[in-house]
This record gives sequence, structure tokens and C-alpha cells, in this order.
Amino acid sequence: MEVNAIASMATAMEQTKTAQEVSVAVLKKALDSQASTASALLDALPPVTANLPPHLGQNINTKA
Repeated sequence: MEVNAIASMATAMEQTKTAQEVSVAVLKKALDSQASTASALLDALPPVTANLPPHLGQNINTKA
């Protein structure tokens, strides 16, 4: 009986390990896909400094 329990537990552990590896691989693919999509979106943006005055962003206005 003990041999069967050990074999069953070893099989269950291997299945869990395989499922975790698959989950990590899917997560990595999703992150790569998001990174490439974000990069494409940023590249598609028009240049921001096209019509802005040269002094913009040099001062910070604060009130106490």
C-alpha cells in the first residue's frame, strides 16, 4: 500500500510541476505580446514637441 501511495503522490507532484511550467510559459508569452503591442503603440504616436513653445516645462508653479 505504501508503494502505491508514494507512486501516486509522485505522479501528482509531476503533474503539478508540469502545469506550473505551462502556466509560466503562457505568462511569458502574454508579457512578450503586451510589450510588443505597447512598443508599437508608442511608436505610432506623433512627436509631442512639434508645436510646443521652447520654454514649456522649464518652470513649476506652486502655491502655498
